[in-house]
Amino acid sequence: MVSLPNRRVLMKNRPRQLRQRKGVKPKKPISPSKERPPAERRTSRDPHFGHINTRRMWGKREATASATLSCRRADRGGAVEGGVASGTSGLGDSSGIAKRTLLEYNAPPAGAYSNIEQVSGVLVIMRILVAFLPLILMAHTPDLNELKRMSARFAKTPLEVDVSKLSTGDRKALVKLVEAAHLIDDIFLTQYWSGNQELWRKLQMDKTPLGQARMHYFWLSKGPWSALDGGRAFLPDVPAEKVPGANFYPEGMKKEEFEAWVKGLPKDQHELAEGFFSVIHRENGHLVAVPFSKEYGPRLERLAKLLREAAADTENASLKKFLTLRADAFLSNDYYASDVAWMDLDAPLDITIGPYETYNDEIFGYKASFEAYINVRDEKETQKIGFFSDHMQDIENALPIDGKYRNPKIGALSPIRVVNQVIATGDGAHGVRTAAYNLPNDERVTAQKGSKRVMLKNVQDAKFEAALVPIAKRVLPAADQESLSFESFFTHILAHEMTHGIGPHEIAVNGRKTTPRQEIKELYSAIEEAKADVTGLFMLQQMMDRKQVPSAEKQLYTTFLASAFRSLRFGLNEAHGKGMALQFNYLMDKGAFVAHPDGTFSVDLSKIKGAVRDLDHDLLMIEATGNYAGAKRMLDTLGHVRPVVQKAIDGLTDIPTDIDPVDVTANKLAAR
Repeated sequence: MVSLPNRRVLMKNRPRQLRQRKGVKPKKPISPSKERPPAERRTSRDPHFGHINTRRMWGKREATASATLSCRRADRGGAVEGGVASGTSGLGDSSGIAKRTLLEYNAPPAGAYSNIEQVSGVLVIMRILVAFLPLILMAHTPDLNELKRMSARFAKTPLEVDVSKLSTGDRKALVKLVEAAHLIDDIFLTQYWSGNQELWRKLQMDKTPLGQARMHYFWLSKGPWSALDGGRAFLPDVPAEKVPGANFYPEGMKKEEFEAWVKGLPKDQHELAEGFFSVIHRENGHLVAVPFSKEYGPRLERLAKLLREAAADTENASLKKFLTLRADAFLSNDYYASDVAWMDLDAPLDITIGPYETYNDEIFGYKASFEAYINVRDEKETQKIGFFSDHMQDIENALPIDGKYRNPKIGALSPIRVVNQVIATGDGAHGVRTAAYNLPNDERVTAQKGSKRVMLKNVQDAKFEAALVPIAKRVLPAADQESLSFESFFTHILAHEMTHGIGPHEIAVNGRKTTPRQEIKELYSAIEEAKADVTGLFMLQQMMDRKQVPSAEKQLYTTFLASAFRSLRFGLNEAHGKGMALQFNYLMDKGAFVAHPDGTFSVDLSKIKGAVRDLDHDLLMIEATGNYAGAKRMLDTLGHVRPVVQKAIDGLTDIPTDIDPVDVTANKLAAR
């Protein structure tokens, strides 16, 4: 076990990118001042802060990087301003071989070959360059100044939560839960890479300025790979990129070997091997599955003890039940009952703790990483959700599509909780920080109870202040900057999440019952995310027109315009970025968003409402009719960043990408 650093000094972060695979062009060197941030783990995974892929937010278990879902996760390898962090030891020799080999393949003098031969020679050289470029790039390790620039992309942000209204029992329980959350970090370090624990101990012993900078950035990343730089290494003598299977599988295990082994297992062992809650070892030359309860036994026993103590302290029956069942699960390796209890959790302390997301298993997407979110429920925002829920059928009835495509009786919406985060640890605290999450992942639970969305309001507020406020000062005219509003920003996020549940979900195409997702296939996620954004705007406009909420049109649309640039900074590789580009270009073409010669943008309030209604109609009709061709045409035409917008994005590179939380309240509790 490792001793954790002073959390006032070393806080963390998180997201992820797919690893570089064979046949994929090598990543460019890191340039801290010019990198394009990855989409947030939607852990992301909230749409306005980008999600590395929406799977993080929605908690899906697909092994592939479906564009469906972010928050937040990593990249690989670590180039910094012309170089990449060094990889495994001995790369100096390998790099030398690479350079000598390249010199041996210099292009021949002009005229030495026929045209065909010249082309062939060039192709040979290009292939060699591609083959050896990663070795050449791995020759550079970030120095102190580079590490400082890399760390500066994460704005130090204090997180304070009012716990004064908690009962005496809940305050006692909270102290035990913060202590339990710290233990999660230790387990996650082991899960993320087999060399993490030893490396972390070594880093803590290095008291030089460079050593301290390395230790800080390691803790931000929970490993030696930089989340914002393609997951490339920023330390010497480590793998150049994140290990695809993390520490869930034996090093060197081939995918085919695992699949062949699993086929021969009896049912119970097969389920354990492919399940969320096991690691795979090689013993005496054979693969064997070991349950988490055995692999992390002593640490899970300590966690279980703390959870039982917290359960004894709280007076809330649903929290007491969840903590007790989760403690049992840590020791039995059966998480089903505690996941069901988590879905029923209704308490001032909103707790998520255990193995959940599978993003770090980039081989199969089977294995779950430990994380903890210790939260306090936001009562005001919870009441707002209840108010919105009461009006969702009215919004469905008003959607700008033919009545035959509307749902006369919408089903129950997935529960949404708005909370303020006291502390996040483990997989919940590395790379770009999660602003919201959707769990559980167990299909048995979601079939019975659905899933629950948890919105981290104070984290989103911190991201708003650290990134969106300075972005707005660059992209909005001075007169419009006063209209930037966190209230409008967060209310639209809630509307976005809730309007995922309305609109066409079960449709008929040529007399065949189907769904928009099935018909629109790989394009569905981008269309659906754009639809939720626009329908959220439509919903709030409807409620303002009906005097159900205070009128704040300029704040709503101006904040949405500014937040579009925050989303587009993450690129178009996932659903939210692609969907945002579509919206931005559509609204510009309608004259609702206006680009000015000085590089700023504004909203034409005389056109925005009609443009939003028209766009909502078009997106809803694509889903209602399962129109794959229409979706493709719309994304091909509008799903890109135009030069005038890209120029503005290029001017944002010095603005922090994300936050580095200082858990003020958690630290005070821990000091007790």
